Amino acid sequence: MRRTTVLAAAAVAAAVWAEPSGDRPDARHAWAVHDVNRPDPVKITADEGKVPSDAIVLFDGTAESVAKNWVDAKGGPSKWTTKNGEFVCVPGSGPARTKEKFADCQLHVEWKAPLDDAGGYGNSGVLLHDGAYEIQILDSWKIEPSKSPWKPANYADGQAGAVYGQNPCLVNPARKPGEWQTFDIVFHPPTWEGEKLVDPGSFTVFFNGVLVQDHWELEGTTTWLARTKKWTKSPEGALLLQDHGNPVPFRNVWIRRIPSRRANTTNGGPGVRAGDVAKLRAELAAQSLAFADETDDPAEKFIRLWESFCYRPDAKVRARADIAGDALVKAFLAKDKRLDDHKLGAIRRFVAMLVREKFLAKDDELVKTFEGR
Repeated sequence: MRRTTVLAAAAVAAAVWAEPSGDRPDARHAWAVHDVNRPDPVKITADEGKVPSDAIVLFDGTAESVAKNWVDAKGGPSKWTTKNGEFVCVPGSGPARTKEKFADCQLHVEWKAPLDDAGGYGNSGVLLHDGAYEIQILDSWKIEPSKSPWKPANYADGQAGAVYGQNPCLVNPARKPGEWQTFDIVFHPPTWEGEKLVDPGSFTVFFNGVLVQDHWELEGTTTWLARTKKWTKSPEGALLLQDHGNPVPFRNVWIRRIPSRRANTTNGGPGVRAGDVAKLRAELAAQSLAFADETDDPAEKFIRLWESFCYRPDAKVRARADIAGDALVKAFLAKDKRLDDHKLGAIRRFVAMLVREKFLAKDDELVKTFEGR
């Protein structure tokens, strides 16, 4: 029983090992599917309930974090107060504005509608890009249905979590006044190429952990009573917390700079550029060829030569790949110990991919050798 358990665990472990990759590069994708040459993501820490290690902490409950990160509308010290770990709006003092500017970002903000704000409904907002685009803050706990033009609650596109004046929330997960609420916002600003708007920008918002804005593409800046059809052109802007005349408290504010969705120009997506794809494929071809020259392992040489050829087709490399294929067959028939079961399974899948992609024919000796392995 123990031996069976150990073998099963080993099989599971082997199943998640990286191995030679799948479908080949093309004009929109420099990388193959599951390409082992593709760089790994940068490792960060993101422990439960803690700020991600690559985030910028804008307010951590201290006056020092306010002095470091926030100013008023004119660039002077923020007049908002810090008390009991809360960053509280002082009505009439103007917005709190970050010293730094941000482009594409992930933003975390916690806020609450104050209990002592009779008639104010905790009106405020999270405004991105120098205040051009707003996610509304408001007491939206109790919304009373009404067909009256004097609805006794704010209009749908002005309730908490709305892209102000443009799009209401998918659902209303608001909590009671006096209870802390969270926004987790992904913001992509508009993208321009010269005078051409190529991406209007977007919001994705989780409100108290619930998705309420699902990649909403902006229809211009967010404005009271108007559709502007205008977008900011600057690549970045400050974050503002709005002063709407109500003493709304905030806490635990942090932000992460993230890449533009158009920053990936070499492997699919909206920003892909054929020239960048071709350039990277040429670099990868040379890299794989150098790897092939450095190894005497028959499986490694075979795979690296085919990688190089698929990144950038070259008749001389293809001839070398065919020779390496013959050598791999000989090594298999000679029971070369370097060809363990895991490698053989991976080679079979790699060869099957080459047949599927029409690089090899089914009657090729290499294919017949590894078919069904």
